[in-house]
Amino acid sequence: MDEKHDFASDIAFTPSVKAIQSRRGSRSAYARMEIQGGWATAITDDLAGFIARQTSAFLATANAQGQPYIQHRGGPPGFLKVLDEYTIGFADFNGNRQYISSGNMAENPKAHLFLIDYTTRQRIKVWGTARMVEDDRGLIESLMPANYNAKSEQALLFTVATWDANCPQHIPQRFEASDVAESLKSRDRKIAELEAEIKRLKSIQTRKP
Repeated sequence: MDEKHDFASDIAFTPSVKAIQSRRGSRSAYARMEIQGGWATAITDDLAGFIARQTSAFLATANAQGQPYIQHRGGPPGFLKVLDEYTIGFADFNGNRQYISSGNMAENPKAHLFLIDYTTRQRIKVWGTARMVEDDRGLIESLMPANYNAKSEQALLFTVATWDANCPQHIPQRFEASDVAESLKSRDRKIAELEAEIKRLKSIQTRKP
């Protein structure tokens, strides 16, 4: 963290945010949360497991003037890698080569990762700093998912300052196409087994005198 905070959540709960919380009646609840331990500042085992399962992430950055930008990043499960208790890394796959996030990080390293799992209706917000690494081929290759059709010329390293988990309220439940396809295959196999059993029982019935 660049600044010194009394509580980890102060990275998000600025004085103006706290003023609104006070006016709207939620400040006392968040004050109790802060006193009781507040938000985590390191990657726990549960968070690492959640990160490893994700196929999608949203990266927020802002330039020196404060203009925000959000970019989607996706890949197979495991494309987001926990490197240590404070660092998340991933290979930045080649895209349209606008380099907006890269330019923003060069001016302002503060960044945010937003992770949402629609199947389990979970979302995680991660505050920290981020930087692009272009001159470490070994690092980039170590972050590339195996047998994935993509190329990368740089890696992103995200240093966690704090994180928070949101409730599932208002998150629509959606399922991965591959999971739905596997469920349909399983259903079709069961139907075929039942039809074969019905056919077998009918044949036994017709053979009875």
